[in-house]
Amino acid sequence: MLEWYYLPLFVAPLILSVLAPFIDTPQGKKQGKLIYHSPLFITEKEKNGRIIIHGGTLFDYYYVIDRNWKAKQRIRYILRQYILGLVNLTESYTEKEAAEITLEGTSYILNKRTAEKLGFTTKRTDILQQIILIYNYLQILLANSMAKGKLSFPDVGKVNTYTASLSSVKKNKNYLKKLAEKLAD
Repeated sequence: MLEWYYLPLFVAPLILSVLAPFIDTPQGKKQGKLIYHSPLFITEKEKNGRIIIHGGTLFDYYYVIDRNWKAKQRIRYILRQYILGLVNLTESYTEKEAAEITLEGTSYILNKRTAEKLGFTTKRTDILQQIILIYNYLQILLANSMAKGKLSFPDVGKVNTYTASLSSVKKNKNYLKKLAEKLAD
């Protein structure tokens, strides 16, 4: 039988996973490890020709998303920020630099068809990335619920990893800008 004094062993990691973005994100930005290209689109610093992309963290959602907006407004805003971040990322590199860089990101939101329109291809998600998502499930649940304005359980079983050369995404810049304009309406 499980005794009550073992409870902190289970609760502490959950609390840490929720609080971590409120510490890690500002520190990562301050140290130059994280780069914001829009309020909800972050990249890790380029390393060995690869840039890891991330959507906003719980920290970002908490401070950026207006709680008075309806769910549809929140989702459109989030998607628009992701797209604008991608555009800003492409604009921060020349054609020559972009040809040498690969983007990679893992998402349970983006589907394969949309990813392809943006210039990405699907890659098998490695087990470590899946473990990280499971560990951060509470954080993802809270961010997803904030986005939708109600308790909303994300399906991390539909996780995909997407890759693209920065130059191929750069070629889609006009499409991305038009898509961001549509989301602003």
